[in-house]
Amino acid sequence: MTSAFPSSFKHPSGRTLAAALLGLFTAAAVPAIHAQEFPTRPVRVVTPFPAGSGPEVALRLVADKLSKLWGKPVIVDNRPGASGFIAIEAIKRAAPDGHELLQMDNAQMAAQPFLFKKLPYDLLRDFEPVTPILRNYFFVTVPAGSRYKTMSDLSAAAKAGPGQVNYGSWFVGSPGHIGAAMLETSTATKMTHVPYKEMSQLYVAVGNQEVDWAFGSAASAGAMQRAGKTRYLAVAAPKRVAGFPDVPTVAESGGPAGFELSAWTALLVPKGTPKAVVEKIQKDVAAVLSEQDVKDKYAAMYYEPYFLNSDQFLQQLRSDAQRYGDTIKRLNISLD
Repeated sequence: MTSAFPSSFKHPSGRTLAAALLGLFTAAAVPAIHAQEFPTRPVRVVTPFPAGSGPEVALRLVADKLSKLWGKPVIVDNRPGASGFIAIEAIKRAAPDGHELLQMDNAQMAAQPFLFKKLPYDLLRDFEPVTPILRNYFFVTVPAGSRYKTMSDLSAAAKAGPGQVNYGSWFVGSPGHIGAAMLETSTATKMTHVPYKEMSQLYVAVGNQEVDWAFGSAASAGAMQRAGKTRYLAVAAPKRVAGFPDVPTVAESGGPAGFELSAWTALLVPKGTPKAVVEKIQKDVAAVLSEQDVKDKYAAMYYEPYFLNSDQFLQQLRSDAQRYGDTIKRLNISLD
């Protein structure tokens, strides 16, 4: 089986992806920092998301809880722009002691290595994954007056007229674009991609019936849905999601079984951070995510708490990389 990552993304030692990823969680040869002593000073979390955006607001909630738990300030530092590269650069050379963390999303971790031939970072070389903190699933969003009532309807129309059904996304290579291409593969259909420059433009276009459908989260596509301009045909999740009990899954609506598309963000630390410190951060984040008020505030933003241990994180990352990579290579997308 070939690596889920491009060859340029292999570990510098030349090990296979599986071996390198498994090595992410080994103890590093750096001065010992006992978990019970961490943190010894303020902690900074750099995020590529702008102030007020959903992932950033959720991060601030977690940071505030950790600050109270640790008795040290946990500062969120916004470094948006450049596909996340500004934020990534700010952390990759930081001291590997757990006091500098980075928030990344699954597209940055699993898709960008295939979208860019040259990256200013190497996930395996530069970072230790800690844990995800949130997840949300994408909805198949159609105009309110769409003739498509089920995924079966959509697939049948796409099969009957290859290229005649179109879908929008917020830019070429976006999760919405790649996810729609995955759906094409799963349904053996061919549809036409219509990229937009901004998310807000995309869902207005769906509401105005300029495109037949688009993937969207409840946060990004919700305003048009609540205004009655669009509706959710299905959710790309393993089961129906909280807040939308009447929206079937893609499979329930006649689409391919097991089809999922989600966005999730995670915390990482510089490579070489002691294993004991990584495990303490994991344990404390898990405790924060289990608090009911965190769950309630997440739900208000249409997020769910998402915690994975090291092995589970590895499995999820490899799975996403395989799915994204296969599709990006098939579409021959490059953002360089």
